[in-house]
Amino acid sequence: MRVVLAEDLALLRDGLTRLLEAFEFEVVEAVDNGPALLPALLKHRPDVAVVDVRLPPTFTDEGLQAAIAARTEVPGLPILVLSQHVEPLYARELLSDRNGGVGYLLKDRISNVAQFVDAVRRVADGGTAMDPEVVSQLLARREPLAVLTTREREVLGEMAEGRSNAAIAAALFVTEKAVSKHINNIFTKLGMPPSDDDNRRVLAVLTYLNG
Repeated sequence: MRVVLAEDLALLRDGLTRLLEAFEFEVVEAVDNGPALLPALLKHRPDVAVVDVRLPPTFTDEGLQAAIAARTEVPGLPILVLSQHVEPLYARELLSDRNGGVGYLLKDRISNVAQFVDAVRRVADGGTAMDPEVVSQLLARREPLAVLTTREREVLGEMAEGRSNAAIAAALFVTEKAVSKHINNIFTKLGMPPSDDDNRRVLAVLTYLNG
């Protein structure tokens, strides 16, 4: 899989490049600033872009803005955003476009190589990879979730992290049938039709939760 990487810290950028290449990704370009990112994404049209939110010159949201602009030109371009902190505003902007794979991870998660590589692959395949801490904060911000039971909230949190029904059942020590029932209840209570497409259902839930 071809990757465009955007990270301003030289050591981290080099480390991510080496890590990805060790797992048979091809880093076609690695940039260290916002202005260079959009041209790189449009030139290479990678299978996935791994992008830091805050890049030079202003260290605000250059990475995210370049990623959103690239998805306008290349609909569905898979984007995995990296951030030092939980920034719900950035998560909302990214998730507002339901086309293509999206992810939002805290940089601390990179230390777990297997999970990070799995997240990159999942997003490249059109799926969703959301950091549990981001999910937790998004869930806590919405009043409508008061209609959900404690178990339904737990299932929703697992869904938002991109897990399948089988994985949710294993994590919560319940049956897949019970998980399916909880998911149907969640969609009914939140006014959303159920879907067999796991990625779409996660994006729909997160988009709703994030306003």
